[in-house]
Amino acid sequence: MNYFLVSRNGFLSSYRYYNGIFMKRHDSLTIGLDGGGTSSRAALIFGFEGRRVEAAGGPANVSDFGGAIARINDLLERLAETAGISFGEVAGATAHVGLAGVMDAAMAARVAAALPFKRVVVTDDQPTMIAGALGDQDGAVAAIGTGSFIGRQTAGVIRVLGGWGFLLGDQASGAWLGRQLLQETLMAGDGMAPHSPLTAAIYKRFGNGSGIVAFALSSSPVDFATLAPEIVTAAKSGDAVAVRLMREGATYIESALTTLGLTEGETICMTGGLGPAYADWLGPGLASRIRAAEGTALDGALLLAARLAEGGA
Repeated sequence: MNYFLVSRNGFLSSYRYYNGIFMKRHDSLTIGLDGGGTSSRAALIFGFEGRRVEAAGGPANVSDFGGAIARINDLLERLAETAGISFGEVAGATAHVGLAGVMDAAMAARVAAALPFKRVVVTDDQPTMIAGALGDQDGAVAAIGTGSFIGRQTAGVIRVLGGWGFLLGDQASGAWLGRQLLQETLMAGDGMAPHSPLTAAIYKRFGNGSGIVAFALSSSPVDFATLAPEIVTAAKSGDAVAVRLMREGATYIESALTTLGLTEGETICMTGGLGPAYADWLGPGLASRIRAAEGTALDGALLLAARLAEGGA
């Protein structure tokens, strides 16, 4: 983060530059909060000082609404203590809160009403991840981990595709790859397709088709995703099934980027545990535009809070 004072006719003004936005009030506070199924983090920026203070807390997926709100309030109390200010001052901040489980506007409004902030925008964690990765630059983010979504930022406006969960979506994700591999293995076991070295090894590991089905019935998306690293490795070695799966995933990513209207020259960030693995499978026109993410989802929440404080989206 780059901070400096602006000089006017030899005098120091009360402006501070933060991620492309001039923070005007010396007492302005902005807060970003990023919450997921395993942990949550919050950060506060003192507008004039540019000082950043952070605190960490427990899970904050709003599928457990009461528990998530309680843990967020605990986190904000810890943030206030770390920053050396009162909880009331924290509540007076402008905030952007990105939480897993916020699926629609109704849930966002419910969360906002339960939080202490005088001015707050609540979203799921996708916009914060995109803003964190891109900063103020236009471009796209392919977030590929256990699940997946693809998003694009243009002039500060964010649009997202996918992220609909393992049952109906999350194409190209680790869970999706694992499920597809088991389907291919069952097809080969039935003699309807030739085994590749990878499917033969998987079939042997589970004993037979019944073993694969038993695994699938008792598994979560995270369990399916444990197979993804083997697919990535096998694809690099030329395994026919693994290559096909990686190409299918890359085709989905490319199609999503086209649907989002990605233009020539815009950069792409491949994030998540599997995002970078797809770099080798995208067309050269896209692969050459990949760059590292600028920051985290927490950085993105802070940036979106700063935009809100300055009257932006």
